[in-house]
Amino acid sequence: MKPILEVKNITKEFRIGAHRESYLSMRDSIASVFKKRSAEGENFLALNDVSFDVEEGQSVGIIGKNGAGKSTLLKILSRITPPTKGKIICRGRVASLLEVGTGFHPELSGRENIYMNGSILGMRKAEINKHFDEIVDFSGIEKFIDTPLKRYSSGMQLRLAFSVAAHLEPEIMVIDEVLAVGDAEFQKKCLGKMDEVSKSGRTVLFVSHDMNAIEQLCTKVVILKKGQLLQYGDTHKLISDYINEHKDFNQTNLRLTEHMKLTRLDLKNGEIASGEDLPFALTLECSTEAPPQITDLCLLLYSLKGVRVGIIDLRPHFDKIRTEGNSMVLQGLIKNLNLVEGEYAVGLYYGFEGIRKEILDITLLRIKPLADPDKKVNPYLPQYRGFVELISNIKTD
Repeated sequence: MKPILEVKNITKEFRIGAHRESYLSMRDSIASVFKKRSAEGENFLALNDVSFDVEEGQSVGIIGKNGAGKSTLLKILSRITPPTKGKIICRGRVASLLEVGTGFHPELSGRENIYMNGSILGMRKAEINKHFDEIVDFSGIEKFIDTPLKRYSSGMQLRLAFSVAAHLEPEIMVIDEVLAVGDAEFQKKCLGKMDEVSKSGRTVLFVSHDMNAIEQLCTKVVILKKGQLLQYGDTHKLISDYINEHKDFNQTNLRLTEHMKLTRLDLKNGEIASGEDLPFALTLECSTEAPPQITDLCLLLYSLKGVRVGIIDLRPHFDKIRTEGNSMVLQGLIKNLNLVEGEYAVGLYYGFEGIRKEILDITLLRIKPLADPDKKVNPYLPQYRGFVELISNIKTD
């Protein structure tokens, strides 16, 4: 029996750094054919000769660091963008959930978008009618089903988009990290539904930084690194190898926006005893005279399997940010960091200039055994998703 999905020597090349031209008239467009093209810019290989097969009914996790090519691969599989070289052989209908609202029209109601999205997937009206009540019930937005999508929050759009993708019975489901947008209860509900879908014999491709979710759902794993296929095989073995390989985190001079970068994140040499205070120093460098307004800034703590266990909200302390030349510095102390001993990845969530993003794996934090064995520790079990807010425990200089 042939695989339901064959990825054959896929390469995707982008042109970066080139000057973006304004829209041309037909006369200018024809004339440009005879002009010598500028060599400005350079080629960037987002994917480089990636090949693997997926059997029907398999659940495959796709993992790798930011910029590894995961989302580009899913967009090619979903036929949103074509490959530069290579081909995809797909023997079934594909439902994609790559970004909130993908494939939906903001002017149409939730009801109309369900029917439109189902039609795009090749479903007949009778098939959509059969699952309509299940979709609405799972999404939990029955009250707003006849409201235009543009009035939905991002969480409501996600709920509806996932419900459609999961209930209209495509042969292949392709899901990106978009589930991180939802609340903890809905994430758990989605993971349960994905598990049910995979056990029903349908094929699932799932991108996530949450190694627990990947282990729970996926029988095989694709590991990408700088656009190349590093490994493809058994989930448990490869995730263990992947985590061990990525223990030494040391990302510096990280570009956050066009005018802002993170130049320093110090956490007391990256090691404290459980229950101790954790000093931190964070430095942002701005390339413009007037620094952009900071709307969001949080430190994020993850287990090495990608489960978020802590969020340190720095927004209440923006008035303590010092300006030193082109740099903005925030120093402080996280009081009584009661995490169990082990290793944790530290990331950053930020918002500048209307851009909101998350960067994972900036540095590593090691928690040693309790300094005071009689001190109580906040319980944390790896199988639970979610986070503990540490806002009340922070003190800035």
